[in-house]
Amino acid sequence: MADTLEPSTIYIHPRREAFEHGLLPIPKLIFNDGTQTLASLKDKLIQRSSQSSNRRLDSLAISEILQISPHHARLVLDTLACVLHSDSDPLVTASPDEVESVGVNVYDLILFLYIQSYKRLLPRTHKDSASVSDVWPSTSAFDGYLSVLSPLQLVRSNSRRFLPSQADEEAHQLSYLQKHMTNILSLLADSEDGEGEKEESMVLSMENFEHLQYLVYFGERGSDRIPLSQAAPFFANSDPDMPAAPVPATQVHEWLLQNLASALEHISERISTKENGAVLDQDVTMADVPSSSSKSSTNARGSSFIEGISKSYYLKQASDLKVSSVKVVNCHESVIYVLAPLRYATIYGCSDTTVVLGAVGKAVRVEHCERVHVVVAAKRICAANCRECIFFLGVNQPPLMVGDNHKLQVAPYNTFYSQLEEHLKQVGIDPTVNKWDESVTLGVVDPHDSMSHPAGVSDVQTESATCVDPDQFTNFLIPNWFDGESPVTKTDNPFTLPYRYMQSQQRNHDNLGELKQILRETQLEDNRKRELSSALHMYFKDWLYATGNIRQLYCVQGD
Repeated sequence: MADTLEPSTIYIHPRREAFEHGLLPIPKLIFNDGTQTLASLKDKLIQRSSQSSNRRLDSLAISEILQISPHHARLVLDTLACVLHSDSDPLVTASPDEVESVGVNVYDLILFLYIQSYKRLLPRTHKDSASVSDVWPSTSAFDGYLSVLSPLQLVRSNSRRFLPSQADEEAHQLSYLQKHMTNILSLLADSEDGEGEKEESMVLSMENFEHLQYLVYFGERGSDRIPLSQAAPFFANSDPDMPAAPVPATQVHEWLLQNLASALEHISERISTKENGAVLDQDVTMADVPSSSSKSSTNARGSSFIEGISKSYYLKQASDLKVSSVKVVNCHESVIYVLAPLRYATIYGCSDTTVVLGAVGKAVRVEHCERVHVVVAAKRICAANCRECIFFLGVNQPPLMVGDNHKLQVAPYNTFYSQLEEHLKQVGIDPTVNKWDESVTLGVVDPHDSMSHPAGVSDVQTESATCVDPDQFTNFLIPNWFDGESPVTKTDNPFTLPYRYMQSQQRNHDNLGELKQILRETQLEDNRKRELSSALHMYFKDWLYATGNIRQLYCVQGD
């Protein structure tokens, strides 16, 4: 371990964003033969990138070299724009119409391609599968064990007992990097003497070494991440005005393996402590353990968890969050508001719930959810293995639908709160660009799933999302929680409504006005008025349940 680090407090960690939001289930991007195929592609990619002064590639080059469609090549660029480690990278800061001309750095692309072989951690075997078998009788062959359980089953079966924890997943990712680090470094290294790629002649420049920040970082809770070159003893004291001398790849490899082993040992101790009942969760210190009323926690690596909300509403504003990532897990029959600027968000295993996210500058992932409404302004959203969900979107990239989805619907963004436009600016979302109705669908089988899949289903396509009927589209009214805030109107929505939705809203508004006028002018006896009032209430109640808007009443009940 380098003297520049403090082994007792600072460890190497995998960048979860690359593994959680940066995997695409496109078979041609997945190379399971180590570097055998990717090494030859690397040479072609580097040769092509050398034609530009900054070693970057556009989607045309990616499409031709990787032999994928231009559509999928652009999807690669869009994905990288959301998961790159550097916020100053030109691809990250590019507007949607600049992405093609900017392109991606060739070494970031190579690392992205290499970890497409990563397979997610298997869930633990459920101890009492019989107890949930009567709720969701059909087993999906496409998306593995978790899709066998509906979200309702997850809450019945106490899903935290078998879903991998954050520490489990981090250990799995570290083990993957430990196993593959030799191959990864060989793709970043150059031959020192030009005599081929013999191990003893391979060296790594500081510039190429820093691209590893796509995969790993140093830093602990409450502190900034340490640049990788500062953490490494062989680059830590380099003169910033002079290019650092390349370092033998074997030296870098030895240092990384030592740090990965230390980190794995540290995580194993935390997991062992948890299994012995000392703490509730590997990622939550005792000071962070939530009370039963809050049902929220912050993990050691910067994600806020909102978990287990049932038949209630829950609100978090920017002032309540000290982190930039949120995970909403295992919530049911509730309304969750996270009205804050975020980088990443995950909604997992929820049912019959409305989730309103403020502004998410990087990516949102919605997975294994059922009858969930998601209202979000984001750069990117991905829905995987969901059923009967509706997404009200203001997104700068086309929504991505992967896995075993059924009866998903998309609609334009439909809400507003006083700080929304400020939050959009903070995270870099352009409200003049909304690709909510340009969904991209990929195959049902996810090759990143560790579960085995039956032969002959790899070409099956997932269901595409349909657009919400304009006549069924309504605005979502966020309660007035902010002091001094003026009442919200439909014109406050920063995303322009498509004409057919705007026209439908105006028609409904006019019809409502006419109905009110008719009721005011109609002379009825008292008993007839009571019958009419009762009928209106009954139809309104039916509408609340049919549309899912009944959830909003939890806010009223809570107040």
